[in-house]
Amino acid sequence: MAAIHKPQIVTELPGPNSRKLIAEDEKYVSQSYTRIFPTVLERSEGCYTWDADGNCFVDFHAGIGVCSTGNVHPRVVEAVKAQAERGLHFATADFFHDLTGRLAHKLAQITPGDENKRTFFTNSGTESVEAAIKLAKYATKRSRFIAYISSFHGRTIGAVSLTASKKNQRLHFHPMMPGVTHVFYPYCYRCPINLKYPSCNLQCADMIEEIYFAQVCPAEEVAAFFVESIQGEGGYVVPPEGYFPKIKKMCEKYGILFVSDEVQSGMGRTGKWFCIEHFGVAPDIVTIAKGIASGLPLGATVASADIMNWERGAHSTTFGGNPVSCAAALATLDIIENELLDNARLMGEYFMTRLLEFQCTSEIVGDVRGRGLMIGIEIVKNRETRERAPKLANDIMMQCFRKGLMMLTAGQNTLRILPPLSIAKETVDQGLDILFEVIRAIEKERR
Repeated sequence: MAAIHKPQIVTELPGPNSRKLIAEDEKYVSQSYTRIFPTVLERSEGCYTWDADGNCFVDFHAGIGVCSTGNVHPRVVEAVKAQAERGLHFATADFFHDLTGRLAHKLAQITPGDENKRTFFTNSGTESVEAAIKLAKYATKRSRFIAYISSFHGRTIGAVSLTASKKNQRLHFHPMMPGVTHVFYPYCYRCPINLKYPSCNLQCADMIEEIYFAQVCPAEEVAAFFVESIQGEGGYVVPPEGYFPKIKKMCEKYGILFVSDEVQSGMGRTGKWFCIEHFGVAPDIVTIAKGIASGLPLGATVASADIMNWERGAHSTTFGGNPVSCAAALATLDIIENELLDNARLMGEYFMTRLLEFQCTSEIVGDVRGRGLMIGIEIVKNRETRERAPKLANDIMMQCFRKGLMMLTAGQNTLRILPPLSIAKETVDQGLDILFEVIRAIEKERR
């Protein structure tokens, strides 16, 4: 597992070096990036990262789920160096190189379902979703799509048309891609139709057919249903057992392709290769990115050979399937398979044990949920009323940062935990000790 360091803040934040670099960034770089933390990162190792002033932070975000094997894993670095010396770019669109075939073969083996699959390589999650949109249209000759309220599938016009997470991700970009209908996600802690699981009998799934298909969105015009098997940006929401099998059965009934967006939840993040496996469903299309190459830009759209049967030139790319990224991905998959899948599951269980114990005595931790190393902590003003507390969640995130723990929020009021899959128990404890200290201090101030 990754080496153990000590989180340590040695300057004010931002420190003097960071302040100079931030000033230059603000002058020349697009400020559309959110840039939550006022510091400039300089280097990383394992489950830790250091800024330009020497401050060391525990990493509970893994570059938003990208650094799956840990920061600068030596085997990934070795694979990158070796391929860089042989060739940086081979134009996958026009030439063969052996790494795309090898990587696609591996993806066919590890994605749910039989191995008769093909892969289209991209550079990012958004591009993988865009490829899935086009593939679904091409394969079904249909033009409508279904996605979820609070979903996140990317920011290009097609992908953001599926996204419904935050207003500012869509504001001023209308008109979107036409034909997208958003339905309720099964958010049992805050059921949007005020029912209780399991007595609800998954009414939120039934109403898609009974209401939406009957009155809003004709099923025979729907090309694909895009799902997040755990809703990511929307708040790390975990659906109940039985929900996705019901959705898959409904999709099969109407000839709708089931697309599992595994950009954040895949690549071993939840203790299985892909999160949808927890629910016993084999998707028709899988979208992949983030953790597939340990930090190098790479994405993939995987589907059965029957579905991915478009003619040459129907969709293409210049940089997708870059040989250096593919080399990093092959090393990454080998490391995950042989070293990290079990660790993600075991450390996820350890996280949950400590978090659930803490929740019992906390005034503002309303819900703890997740699979493996994809865990959400929902912060509320009052556990009885479950009133959302977005300011408290943001305050916790920023106070943790100032004490040496970097973690992000998701949704309106959820803290998200998605460290590298290589995280060790000692590092889990370091981060949680900071988090619990901060929450206790905030609770004391509120009394």
